[in-house]
Formats: sequence, C-alpha cells, structure tokens
Amino acid sequence: MALQVAGGGVACCCSPPLAGGGGGGRRQPRAAALCGRPPRAVASGAAAAAVEEGEGKVRLGESGVAVTKLGIGAWSWGDTTYWNDSEWDDRRLKEAQEAFDASIDNGMTFFDTAEVYGTALMGAVNSESLLGGFIKERQQKEQIEVAVATKFAALPWRFGRGSVLSALKKSLDRLGLSSVELYQLHWPGIWGNEAYLDGLADAYEQGLVKAVGVSNYNEKRLRDAHARLKKRGVPLAANQVNYSLIYRTPELNGVKAACDELGITLIAYSPIAQGVLTGKYTPENPPTGPRANTYTPEFLTKLQPLMNRIKEIGASYGKSPTQVSLNWLTCQGNVVPIPGAKNASQAEEFAGALGWSLTGDEVEELRTLAREIKGIKMPIEES
Repeated sequence: MALQVAGGGVACCCSPPLAGGGGGGRRQPRAAALCGRPPRAVASGAAAAAVEEGEGKVRLGESGVAVTKLGIGAWSWGDTTYWNDSEWDDRRLKEAQEAFDASIDNGMTFFDTAEVYGTALMGAVNSESLLGGFIKERQQKEQIEVAVATKFAALPWRFGRGSVLSALKKSLDRLGLSSVELYQLHWPGIWGNEAYLDGLADAYEQGLVKAVGVSNYNEKRLRDAHARLKKRGVPLAANQVNYSLIYRTPELNGVKAACDELGITLIAYSPIAQGVLTGKYTPENPPTGPRANTYTPEFLTKLQPLMNRIKEIGASYGKSPTQVSLNWLTCQGNVVPIPGAKNASQAEEFAGALGWSLTGDEVEELRTLAREIKGIKMPIEES
C-alpha cells in the first residue's frame, strides 16, 4: 500500500492539470497568471513538504510518504451519531463503497479514518473495518495503491506509550493491513501526551506506520510535539485541523504558519464546512441533525453574499461551489483537504477541484468576504 515519492520541487497554485483531475473550463491562461506572484514565505524546513509535481502528489511533511493532493474523509462511513440520520443500512453501505471506488477511479487514493468513527451502538459499523473491506475487494479486481491514515483516540483511561501501540494494532486488524501510511493522535489527551508521542515514535520505528501526525493541536502543542519527536529522529508529518473558507482559525492562531515553518503538512478536515459551502443549504433549507445547531438560518443568511460570489467565480470556470471552496484551500499551499464522500457523485465532484486554480485576486477576494462572517469556534483547538 506504499506510495512512491517523486523528486521534490516547489510548485505554485497554477500547476499543470492532473490527468483525470476533473471538469472542463480550466481557463489555464488566466490561472497561469498566478505564477507571477511571489511564493509564500516558508522556512527551509518546509521544502520537504513541497508538491511532488511529477506524480501529482504532495509529501506529508518531511516524511517519505506522498499522497494525492485531495484525500477522502471516512468519518461518515458507518457513523450513526452525527451522519446518516442515526441509521446505517445496506443502501448506505453500498453508497460508501461506491464513493470509495469513485475516489480511486478519479485519482484520489488517500483515505482518512479513525478508530472512533462508527461504533457498535445502533447498528453502526466501524469505519476502519469498512475501509479495509473496500480496499480488499478492490484489490481482488486490480492492483491499486492506497494511502491510509487513521487515528489514536486519547481516551482518559489510556495510559502510557504502550496504549498507542495496542490501539494501532487493533486498527490494523480492522483495516486488514500490516501498516498504515499515517497514524495520528486524534486530539490532545487530558494527560499522557508525551507518552502518546513516544508511542507514535515506537510505532514508526517498528515499521507499523510510515509517518506520524497529530490532530486538533494548537500552535504550542504542535511545536512541543515536533520537538519531542525530532529528538527521536522521527518527523512530525501532519497536523489535521478544521480548516475551510469560513473557518480560518488555523490562519489566525499560528497553526498554519507553524506548519509552514516546521515543514508539517496541514490536513484540512471539514473543508467544505460539513456541506455548507456546497450551496445546498439556504436560510429556508438549513441542514438537519447536529449541524442545525451551528448552521442556523441566521448564519446561512449572513453566508449568502459569500456563496453568491463563490457561485459567480465557479461559473466562470465551469466549476461548482464545492470545487471552488476546495480549490481555495489547495491554493493556500501545504494543505491537503479531506472532504467526506458519502456517495460516488460527491467523490466525482471533489475530483473537479483538482487540475486548475483560482487566481491570487480571487483567493483574497473570497477571504475578504469570508471575514464578514462570524467564525465557528472549535474549543478542542484551544486546549
């Protein structure tokens, strides 16, 4: 399941289109104007995180693992607490498998899951088990390269570095794999974080993981984790945080700058704000379930000027609001978005975010409009 890493090199947002990168209307001459703008200031340590243009992939931090520029989040697969209307059935299972196959078919081979995605309650199935089954079934048809990321849950009753190895081995069993490309601490623990980091380093040294990362880490925790792992000679490859056009906290709290400085890839979860940036929801048609508490009709009313401009820009490229919102993230550099795909059509649409680029002016215009919208607080990142 390993990925081959191509030779490094820094690329701007207007890189050549990827084969099968999705949709027409790329307007390359316009996008090419981006090459004239200065590159973002990045410390020399971040050079290893540069785009691997030859393969259309990016390296995760200073690790030896390269992944596709857009990944797929598997949070919804098997889940019955936040997604799927509290029900997991054969139809949803079929749709999830079709989402996996469509992702592979469209060149997105990086999948992110976690041991806590999906539970035994209410008929749910663990996301790792589902992903592992999908990989196995596809591999029986053809040889494919897949990069898998999963996560360790820092539960209060888990103590010591051995708890990381124990949880990882159970994850590998569910996935049906001997190793994974990326293993992450899902959130900062109430205690024991140094031991958890030691456990990550142990897993890396034992060859059970090809790269290690953290998730929901603020700047101080990120720097501390990077320093502790560095003493073991283990690169901290990634920090997975909530990041989207309407949730830009990583830009404001120092996390994005620290990632760029230290050569750590920022993996962006909820990159389309849990579906809100698709344009599907309006003040008259807000999302249901837990999302309704955050994305209220009042919030969606304030969002409309930004959504209208996203649609206008998208129309000029022949792109959907979803594709514009994902492309905006990739234009930030050193960011790998992982939108969640519940079905094949969503996966196919995500692929259309690749192979083209917004201009620098468009990127900043959307950021300016987004500043008018009150941010969404994620307390976990402040812990």
